[in-house]
Amino acid sequence: MVRRCLLTFRPFRIFVVGIGFFSLCFLMTSLGGQFSAKRLTDSPFTVRTEVLGGIESRSVLRKISDMLEVILKRMDSLSKLDNTNDSRRLEELSSAINRIQPAGLVEKIQAIAQNVSNMAVRVEQILQNSMAVSRVTRDGTGGQCDVPRDPRFPDCLGKVDWMRARWTSDPCYAFYGVDGSDCSFLIYLSEVEWFCPPLAWRNHSSSSVLPKNSPKRQAAFRTDLSSLLTQVGTGKESLSFMRQRMGRLAMQWAAAAHHLGLKLHHRWREQKKILVHVGFLTEESGDVFSPKVLKGGPLGEMVQWADILTALYVLGHNLRISISVKELQGFLGVPPGRGSCPLTGPLPFDLIYTDYHGLQQMKQHMGLSLKKHKCHIRVIDTFGTEPAYNHEEYATLHGYRTNWGYWNLNSRQYMTMFPHTPDNSFMGFVSEELNETEKHRVQQSKVNNVAVVYGKEASMWKLQGKEKFLQILHRYMEVHGTVYYETQRPPEVPAFVKNHGLLPQQELQQLLRKAKLFIGFGFPYEGPAPLEAIANGCIYLQPRFHPPHSSLNHEFFRGKPTSREVSSQHPYAEQYIGRPHVMTVDYNNSEEFETAVREIMRTKVEPYLPYEYTCEGMLERVHAYIEHQDFCSPEAPFPPANASRVWPGALFTLLPNSTLLGWARNTTAPPYWPPMSALRLTASAEGQSCVEACQTSGLVCEPAYFRFVNNKEALGSLEVQCDVVELEMNHIFPAFSVTQRECGLQKEALLFSCAGFGAKYRRVCPCRDFRRGQVALCRDCL
Repeated sequence: MVRRCLLTFRPFRIFVVGIGFFSLCFLMTSLGGQFSAKRLTDSPFTVRTEVLGGIESRSVLRKISDMLEVILKRMDSLSKLDNTNDSRRLEELSSAINRIQPAGLVEKIQAIAQNVSNMAVRVEQILQNSMAVSRVTRDGTGGQCDVPRDPRFPDCLGKVDWMRARWTSDPCYAFYGVDGSDCSFLIYLSEVEWFCPPLAWRNHSSSSVLPKNSPKRQAAFRTDLSSLLTQVGTGKESLSFMRQRMGRLAMQWAAAAHHLGLKLHHRWREQKKILVHVGFLTEESGDVFSPKVLKGGPLGEMVQWADILTALYVLGHNLRISISVKELQGFLGVPPGRGSCPLTGPLPFDLIYTDYHGLQQMKQHMGLSLKKHKCHIRVIDTFGTEPAYNHEEYATLHGYRTNWGYWNLNSRQYMTMFPHTPDNSFMGFVSEELNETEKHRVQQSKVNNVAVVYGKEASMWKLQGKEKFLQILHRYMEVHGTVYYETQRPPEVPAFVKNHGLLPQQELQQLLRKAKLFIGFGFPYEGPAPLEAIANGCIYLQPRFHPPHSSLNHEFFRGKPTSREVSSQHPYAEQYIGRPHVMTVDYNNSEEFETAVREIMRTKVEPYLPYEYTCEGMLERVHAYIEHQDFCSPEAPFPPANASRVWPGALFTLLPNSTLLGWARNTTAPPYWPPMSALRLTASAEGQSCVEACQTSGLVCEPAYFRFVNNKEALGSLEVQCDVVELEMNHIFPAFSVTQRECGLQKEALLFSCAGFGAKYRRVCPCRDFRRGQVALCRDCL
């Protein structure tokens, strides 16, 4: 047995010595390669290659060291093994080893492993020194890559430390030339990002040359949509739906462009470079809409996006369309990687229209650049985002934080489907408009006893208590449905309902032109269908909600960045259209419901469409936004420091025959949009928002004017007595308390809010007039 052990361990000792010898040879080879002469004409990328080679060599050394340590651990565990079936043989083997092996064999192997590890550390130091010497020889930067201690750049040291530890976490750093050295960190942090001061020894001539501004081009109205249809493509059901809609309305868009051109007197307009990124249709966001287009799914968002694309194109702007993250990256020119690095060049677009999904994707791939360029972004937001939810810090501290919102945008950068949130801009969409001949034909073909139910999905028919009011309706009218089904009739649809299944748009139009009534069950909220029905001569009947639905009491609105209370299924139709085209009743009151049905049968109405939902109305509105909304230029403080010299008198005066205040006529108004001539200043009642206060006077709240009334001059003009004037972040301010004689002014401009209200406060409210049929624009806004 002793002889067998001797034969077994001699090869092992030779193996260990061989490993050590191989390690030494490898070290010598690596050192020889690293210290070989370098050509003076090496490119800047040579350093990066050498660094990668050095890292690879060090990695191999560590592996060799790890191998030796593993061998030692296995020998150690073997010597301690005494709990197996062959315990006696192991004892004999251990005894033989103790008699034969040279004293301290294990200790010698451990020493070899430690020496290899120490040599690896030493080689790493030598490599770093050699590269530093190489850089000094190459570009003369010796001693000039120390981290600067500049009070103007307090985050520089921390960012360099972060880069030392994490620069390999994103390939974009290597794309910008980062190679693991302090010099490359400082170059990146001073020239690509802005956390460190510029390095004196760097050649800044190339980076200081500003890109040449391309000559401005005139935007000319377009009437041929063929190029737009090609851009949109047909890769998805949703895109096919949008293309069909664009083609069907092409003639109406062309006529609207002609009329708007005459209204603007063909004035010169600059052609903008615009990116439209439809985030909710990207595969990365899940795209749950496309598969449901042909199955009765919601089409409101696709209707709006189709009309936005068409409006921008018809207005003559340079349009790019993105429906994937890859396209987004290509259009923006973002560096490869995970979005940690900013864009180095200027943003290639004047405006970017997207949604919340797209905004999240832009944040992921633009990194720090999003903060720099976010003033160019417009977010299409169906239900609106109020300022209290938009301001990240304030929302977090005061319980307004949701899965949406918190982007710290100007609230007017959010663009809604209906004008329900004055803090946001109203984008809207288009409904098909009938000409006079078509209107006359529709009135002739109306059948008094035909009703069409609003609801294409069977789930919309699961409303509790619907049988009761549907039975009442059935006594007076023939009830039709357009509920999607595949093989058999949905059980949720009563037997007396004539269900046509999901109809193509043209067939649905024909059904609406025949019907007298279009009735809603309460869901979906604020869709385009009621406006289409009214435009085709139907009367729209909808339920009143008591109490109103909101994020506080209804699951659908929970998590949305708004506290808005929805009083009916379609508040716009109730408030801005109203009787005789719209009737809003309590469906739980059978008598009230039946009375409304009888009244509808007696009432004759013409097809009606608000101007703001025509092609011309949308073109007019979008044109005004593009021409006048600017969220990138800093706004001067108001009132200015020399206000007493510029405006020696009062800024606001009482308007004739009114309780409202306006800008003083003998005071020069600052240039602004909307123009100051539209401003009307008032105070709300206690517990009332500025939205309600302005509506009471037949006006709308204008958030752009808050900066002009957030001062003591405005409070004085309203004859408010203030013992204390506070300046703080509060979405209710500017406001005052009469009983406590306290006044509050807004500290954070992003929190100016039309929607905010407080039980003990009266709001200082800037209102404005508006054009008939175009609530988004004041009378002098075009």
